[in-house]
Amino acid sequence: MAKVGYIFLAEAYESVESDKAWMEKFGCVKIVEENAEDEKLRPEWKALLMSLERGDELVLSKFSNALRGTRELSYFLELCRIKVIRIISIHDKVDSKDEVFSALKTSDFLDMIGSLPAEVATLRKASTHIMRLRTAKTKTKSTKSRQEREATIVNMYNGGHAIDDIWAVSGFKSRSSIFRILRKYGITLNRGPHSGPIKKWNERKNPIIKEDKQ
Repeated sequence: MAKVGYIFLAEAYESVESDKAWMEKFGCVKIVEENAEDEKLRPEWKALLMSLERGDELVLSKFSNALRGTRELSYFLELCRIKVIRIISIHDKVDSKDEVFSALKTSDFLDMIGSLPAEVATLRKASTHIMRLRTAKTKTKSTKSRQEREATIVNMYNGGHAIDDIWAVSGFKSRSSIFRILRKYGITLNRGPHSGPIKKWNERKNPIIKEDKQ
């Protein structure tokens, strides 16, 4: 009979560390942590349920943290009944053996079941919102970094630096990328073998030949 804990690491869930400490103190030999990115498939949760053996004890942070609705709750309770799994939910104050927590009143139990869908929806909405904000922040940072590099290339060229020097600090693998940036900002080459407006590759490869008018 093993004691196992499970925590879904939702972005908006703030009791992870205290719940882990509770599980460790209770004697859990393993604490399964599910990443927020795996919210849809929950591979760790599914693997945990399959690995449970008769008489094991499963500790959850909260039913709404591990389950995604009353349908999953029904399946979960039936599985635990068949395998004789002891269920403990820390924040719901539920212990199927009524040892860690006293037995719930019928009204409290019904409230817990009734509020499960709303709690799950709130948790998922908050988690999704935070993940979107982080993604937007990453994109903004990437765009800013790209703009700063392009500005550096333009400023260095206007400041008289050689193309090779600009290329060395740009991070680009090809010198042609330098010319692409300069062309993007309408810079006219004004020194060395490169002078005049920057032409596109197809214009240099197939120059337009004007015919003399007779």
